[in-house]
Amino acid sequence: MIGRATPPETRVLLATAAALLLGACSAEAPRESGAAAEPEPSAVRILALGDTGYDYPFLDTEDYAAGETVTDYIARARAKWLDDGRPIADFAAPPPHALPDNGGVVAASGLRPVSTAAGRYCARRGCDFGVLLGDNVYPDGLTLDTDGKRDADRLQRLFVEPLAPLAAGNDAFRFYALLGNHDWRTSRGGARAQLEFLERTPPFHMDGFWYRVVPTNGRGLVELFVIDTTLLLGSVEVPEIAVGADGRELPPDGLDENPKGVLPLAPGEADQVRWLEQALADSTAPWRIVLGHHPLWSSGGTKSAQARVLRSLLLPALCRGADAYIAGHDHTLEVHLDDCRQVASGLAPLLHVVSGAGAKQRAVHKPFAAHQLEGHPELTSLWARGLIWGFIHLELTRERARVQVVSTANDGGGVPVEEFAYDYARRPD
Repeated sequence: MIGRATPPETRVLLATAAALLLGACSAEAPRESGAAAEPEPSAVRILALGDTGYDYPFLDTEDYAAGETVTDYIARARAKWLDDGRPIADFAAPPPHALPDNGGVVAASGLRPVSTAAGRYCARRGCDFGVLLGDNVYPDGLTLDTDGKRDADRLQRLFVEPLAPLAAGNDAFRFYALLGNHDWRTSRGGARAQLEFLERTPPFHMDGFWYRVVPTNGRGLVELFVIDTTLLLGSVEVPEIAVGADGRELPPDGLDENPKGVLPLAPGEADQVRWLEQALADSTAPWRIVLGHHPLWSSGGTKSAQARVLRSLLLPALCRGADAYIAGHDHTLEVHLDDCRQVASGLAPLLHVVSGAGAKQRAVHKPFAAHQLEGHPELTSLWARGLIWGFIHLELTRERARVQVVSTANDGGGVPVEEFAYDYARRPD
């Protein structure tokens, strides 16, 4: 497989990469996790979960229609598919769930199946700490109880019940968390209320909207650099674009709207890039991993303008000082390499991981994924799949990492299945 020692100009042929994007092949065949090799005792194991905050009691009424049937639900999903410019021949809908209170049908939540699968996988492979990649509370973050639903209930159902048990038996286990665009959607007060809960409630941890931390269970091998990409995008103009059926971006239709809680920015919130550059330069950790909500590369298509803007802001710091960037936002599981040629020649490829399938499902946009590869020679897409629930597991030794993509089936049984693995060498200092 391609590794850190591979010259930057080496790249998977477009046809092969496109096949990987479609999930047609991978380095390893899917298997239940019980068949995995024993973890290396000295390794650090990281559980990466994103976009976990989707649960039925907190949905907006616009998300469903009372009395809607599964047939109605599929028709609505099909119309949305076409509106996103996806080829109708590829259409599939996320698994449906009937709401018992009103007879509506919505996309099923994977929060419980994914957390169950993660618990089983961590029991087998080990997890020293976890990261939560934002959109922890759908659809509008904490509302300070202004919508007739209690934030205390949201925190209990979305954090305490499904996720806190993953720390059972390990008092030092922490979920290092960040906020996503949905967490900012209602108000700055709601975003701050979630931050305060995560700051004071083990096993969760936040230290401000952006922060750096050496994990207690990290054996001195890794430092995390957490940024708030929603705030970062609020500091610049981002065009609102759509993608056509041929995979190409359509002309911009105005500007992407910021969540209500973001603007105006507070002092310092527009300076995260400068902070990140300095923090990475000061770090002495063997592994320097940056976490953000929005991806720099993804295959869904609808987030491409945000990704392009973030690449212009973040890649110089990442390519010169980080070993990996891990994000959520797109509800997919993806593994990519950026060869950093847009920053400077001769740099080692940068690992980019998308783990946003913690509760909601979204398809990849196959024509967009192929067009993106064709137009960006700096990108190597190793694996990407949508309409999936799951997470990413990373195992770090001092010089190498193993990235494992793990899914769980739509039946809700919570059985972890290993989909794809990639071995990656730490970038030179």
